[in-house]
Amino acid sequence: MKKLFNFLKLRGLAITLLLIIGFFTLGLYLGQSQKLEITKVFALSNKENPEEIKADFAPFWKAWNIINEKYPGAENITDEKKVNGAISGLMASLNDPYSIFYNKEETKVFEEEISGVFVGVGMEVGIKNKILTVIAPLKDTPAYKAGIKSGDKILKIGEKLTSELTIDQAIKLIRGEKGTTVALTILSEGDKKSREVKIVRDVIKIPTLDTEIRKDGIFVIKLYSFSATSKTLFRDAIQKFAKTKSNKLILDLRGNPGGYLDASINIASWFLPSGKTIAIEDYGVNKKQKIYRSQGFNIFNEKLKFVILIDGGSASASEIVAGAMQDYKRAKLVGEKSYGKGSVQEVLDVTPDTILKITIAKWLTPNGNSISEKGLIPDYPVEITDKDIETKNDPQLNKAIELLNNWPNK
Repeated sequence: MKKLFNFLKLRGLAITLLLIIGFFTLGLYLGQSQKLEITKVFALSNKENPEEIKADFAPFWKAWNIINEKYPGAENITDEKKVNGAISGLMASLNDPYSIFYNKEETKVFEEEISGVFVGVGMEVGIKNKILTVIAPLKDTPAYKAGIKSGDKILKIGEKLTSELTIDQAIKLIRGEKGTTVALTILSEGDKKSREVKIVRDVIKIPTLDTEIRKDGIFVIKLYSFSATSKTLFRDAIQKFAKTKSNKLILDLRGNPGGYLDASINIASWFLPSGKTIAIEDYGVNKKQKIYRSQGFNIFNEKLKFVILIDGGSASASEIVAGAMQDYKRAKLVGEKSYGKGSVQEVLDVTPDTILKITIAKWLTPNGNSISEKGLIPDYPVEITDKDIETKNDPQLNKAIELLNNWPNK
């Protein structure tokens, strides 16, 4: 009887042990099968604060596995390409045309562009009212010579509808090798029918600045972009202006799509005392604003007669300078409403050869007016008609000259 009891006891222990081993093995198997997902999710999260990631990544990895298992040719698509695609989709969820992920090839193109030399047709484009729109053609480029104007809507690139493209994809299609042709379907302001414009791509060198001293003593500075060299070139232009002993200045920002923030702060500083607000970076509710102040070059007294020309192609850094001058009544604005590109982008490395350009704030003028979408309203609105273009008449410049020659004496 005792032997039977011991046998039953031993068999019970054996069964218990087998159950323990079985559950342990099952747990180990399940743990190993989920290990890859856990590792990947943890790698995607902030390693210092992984608990801040509240999203369920299981659907993402399920989709990843379905692609690998079901999609024909999935073995030819690298994991890097899939990750890049996922990041692009993440940026698209922001519904902001200026927040973009650049892969390796696109990063190279972006860096060429900001260096001032690239191959394309020579125009700045943006998304306005969900339509691909020309901000401004650059002077003496193929787009400029083809008659492309600020405000033109690009409906198709070749046979591709732009409504189906991100701004990044559109730019990639417009660009290409030197000497090749791109066909753009354009709808201009006031036109009822679109037209096709064929443009031959070329090496684009972004112009920066021209100066002119008119016979009537008016000094004109035409600033085409806020590039890396614009601060130095503008300083030289201002010194040249000072030597003329004239007190009549026109700063032409028409068709200037913007550029570097520090260039706009530097240029505005020539006309404002030290410490004066030039622009406000607004990060949204419950976040502290960042204020950019004049560096105080301010070499001109109150006798300076100053007019700034703007139009629908004046954007970003152009609007910062013109907005500050208007708020302080330092200059009169003449022309047409500016573009309204009042958001701030920051460029950040994702990997050694890919970047994110992401919107981090909105621009406000010194008086707190938002530049974004609304743009700047000129003190003296003046339109340029098709007839003006045909006859090479410039009513905006003419109005600026009239104002300067009839400036009230204080």
